[in-house]
Amino acid sequence: QVQLVESGGGLVQPGGSLRLSCAASGSIVTINTMAWYRQAPGKQRELVAVITSGGYGNYADSVKGRFTISRDNAKNTVYLQMNSLKPEDTAVYYCNANLRPAYFGENKQYWGQGTQVTVSS
Repeated sequence: QVQLVESGGGLVQPGGSLRLSCAASGSIVTINTMAWYRQAPGKQRELVAVITSGGYGNYADSVKGRFTISRDNAKNTVYLQMNSLKPEDTAVYYCNANLRPAYFGENKQYWGQGTQVTVSS
């Protein structure tokens, strides 16, 4: 069984910073892309950032220059460093990974449980 567990969410003032972490555990053969999504109440879930197995990142226009996605392959962990936070960044942030579990011969998508980020003065 594979699980993704997020941490690092919380309450921060506008202009502040937070660092989210997501650790994958279980019997994993390979992890391909990892990503962060977010969803605010009443809105669609949207892609925030994605990172390839080689460390190449892509970002939504709304967070470019403020957020940085990174990963530690030895720890099966992806991070999202969020700087210059705005109230519009308030949402539940979800970790996503495309990976190949040991018990299944093909790649599968996995989701974390989500962590709340609230940006408010």
